[in-house]
Amino acid sequence: MEQYVLPVVFFLGLGAVIGILLTIASKVFFVKTDETVQKITEALPGANCGGCGYSGCAGYAEAVAAGKAPPDLCNPGGPAAAEKIGAILGIEVQGRERQVAFIRCNGSCDATEDKFTYIGTRSCTATERFYNGKGVCRTRCHGMGDCAAVCDNGCISVLNGVAVVDPTNCTGCGKCVKACPNELIVLIKASQKTMVRCRSVDTGKDTRRICKNGCIACGMCVRKCPEQAIVINNNHAEINTGQCTGCGICASVCPVKCITELGCNV
Repeated sequence: MEQYVLPVVFFLGLGAVIGILLTIASKVFFVKTDETVQKITEALPGANCGGCGYSGCAGYAEAVAAGKAPPDLCNPGGPAAAEKIGAILGIEVQGRERQVAFIRCNGSCDATEDKFTYIGTRSCTATERFYNGKGVCRTRCHGMGDCAAVCDNGCISVLNGVAVVDPTNCTGCGKCVKACPNELIVLIKASQKTMVRCRSVDTGKDTRRICKNGCIACGMCVRKCPEQAIVINNNHAEINTGQCTGCGICASVCPVKCITELGCNV
């Protein structure tokens, strides 16, 4: 009988000792949790997208609690999260307007062509390494879907060779912005009415030759804009969203129709 009792007693004693040691260790190495950080973290959506410039929601919460970051940087959380954080901090916060992704290209398969047949890895980043992509337009959307692959909300799809954003569920996290090797994607205010769907750096003559939908930098939109919100930069038109009132005049006078009135479809 002793051959069974002694091992049992030994392991019970060993378990008790280990339990005591773990209890002591938990007290010695206990790290006090900052309740403010915890509350701020709970107020955030938990997307951990990095769009705020921090590693994740916890990192951003720590920065806000320490006064090193403003409480309204979370695009996925929007104004609602900013207001909750303001209440936690005891300050009034007016959240920034929700942002959504916009793709500055309308170079569909009907508008432009490829200069060679690409059969490598199906990735925009991979095809960009081959002579600035497979398209005759070097700033064109490659249509391989790198942006769609990183979108957690399924807001991006590739239609007729070019990526398109459905703004309905877009949280403005910015993952797609980082994923695009041609820097075609930007974040804009959800209320923005007009944008240029092109960022060609070629001259107007060359752009007209390689893409039917490309901006030819004619300057008509610049001359007609009553708010002087448009400039020609690097051979394509750019709209100052802070000055734009969404009157739509620029879209109506654009000869190639590369200026888009957004409405419901960003």
